[in-house]
Amino acid sequence: MDWTNKVVLVTGGTGSFGKKFIRVLLDEYNPAKVIVYSRDELKQHEMLTTGGFNDRRIRYFIGDVRDKDRLRRATYGVDIVVHSAALKQVPACEYNPMEAIKTNILGSANVADAAIENGVEKVLALSTDKAVNPINLYGATKLAAEKLLVQSNAYAGGRNTRIACTRYGNVVGSRGSVVPLFIKQRPGGVLTITDARMTRFWMSLEQGVRFVIHAIENMQGGEVFVPKIPSMKMTDLAKAMAPDAEIKIIGIRPGEKLHESLISEDEARTTIELENMFVVQPAGAELWFGRAWEDKGTPMPDGFIYNSENNTQWLDVEGIMKFIKPIEEELAKEA
Repeated sequence: MDWTNKVVLVTGGTGSFGKKFIRVLLDEYNPAKVIVYSRDELKQHEMLTTGGFNDRRIRYFIGDVRDKDRLRRATYGVDIVVHSAALKQVPACEYNPMEAIKTNILGSANVADAAIENGVEKVLALSTDKAVNPINLYGATKLAAEKLLVQSNAYAGGRNTRIACTRYGNVVGSRGSVVPLFIKQRPGGVLTITDARMTRFWMSLEQGVRFVIHAIENMQGGEVFVPKIPSMKMTDLAKAMAPDAEIKIIGIRPGEKLHESLISEDEARTTIELENMFVVQPAGAELWFGRAWEDKGTPMPDGFIYNSENNTQWLDVEGIMKFIKPIEEELAKEA
């Protein structure tokens, strides 16, 4: 796929993922134009003036994904939409449920509608492991958004718009990540963990961006792309970041799981395994674009579940230290 003449819009473009994605895109793929779409004028101003994003190819659009009219204007003439805007803080979503629904579900519907109406070529939305068997509202909204976006391929009718999702685990160093929290706690000699048994999928921001680009280049429409990424124990993360610190167990929080899943047992029936990822094909895909992935990989066996506890890839303390070192250096620069 040639990005050279493409116009790309990124919702949530001032967030951790958005900025990294835009940087990689501008430096390595040379698109014709990148539209930063977000509701925070201050963050856009900081990107432009002090963030290193004063580039002739960038346009800054103030707008909320809840505003369909603004999205219609913003997506006019756009080739690719990367939808990363979301309310993602679990406690905030629990306390403000309708706000999470308006942004994560209705906002995603607006993105799909605007893209279809304007003939956008590809829409790739970011999801999360918390959408699999969700137990909190954030996960439930992302599950609903996934279902809505996948089904929107049917609504496209004879138009060229194709919509897919990526789903992956925690991004080390992103806003709300435990890594910045541990960095703040480290000088005090005590790190807090909710449960000693807890495991999580982990990937870097760079990996997330590269995976999204790969998904955009290979999507047919309707897929949920899941990367093969390592798990780590939260206690090992604490040991890697502060070997001499005390680990204080504070109890699992409402809406929090001991282990996260990226593919459920029921989804496995339509999932294809490739070398570096899984592709969850949508039910009814043969009615849209055919099952384009079945001859490219291996179907999953009955009973397969991909979660952070049964993962075959693990980061030990030494591996975690190598993994988070560049993240800590980057956070130190921003401090």
